[in-house]
Amino acid sequence: MEEPENLLSLTEKGNFRALARLLTLVENDISPAGEILKSLQSNNATPVIGITGPPGAGKSTLVNAIATELSKANKKIAILAIDPTSPFNFGSLLGDRIRMSPQFTNPNVFIRSLATRGSLGGMSAKTIEMVDVLKAANFDMIIVETVGVGQSEVEIAGLADKTIVMLVPESGDGIQTIKSGLMEIADCFVVNKADR
Repeated sequence: MEEPENLLSLTEKGNFRALARLLTLVENDISPAGEILKSLQSNNATPVIGITGPPGAGKSTLVNAIATELSKANKKIAILAIDPTSPFNFGSLLGDRIRMSPQFTNPNVFIRSLATRGSLGGMSAKTIEMVDVLKAANFDMIIVETVGVGQSEVEIAGLADKTIVMLVPESGDGIQTIKSGLMEIADCFVVNKADR
């Protein structure tokens, strides 16, 4: 395995393999993750877009469409796709990436799937730190897709520069729409599957 300093240097130069290994160190809190995080030269100008909403609303499909359009403009995109962890067997089906399969061979798109591992709020415990690593890799945009969420999982708004809330027509009536929580954090609403 590469030395952590080499991984950081390679990551800053756009090496996806080194980036993946570095993210693994950070996600699993493996030494020397703390030292690496302190030495990051993050590009804070890199915009972070959060995409959240209920399960099945089409978040992954939207992420795929955004990545396709931005990569056509020769933009480098990083995607963190977060899936839920089972409270019963503690496993996770990292299935969001399946909807992004057209990006698997796209040299301008980096996709990292991760599980919540019991964290609440729609993100994993190390999402913020992983975004910091992605910022050091000089992407043009970072997209964070949360797990399917309910009314009170709003943590993505604290991380993202802009938050997109995906909804479907069956999301509820007018009273449901004015409730506090998820509906308050959106910079943009996307109503998907409106043809139903």
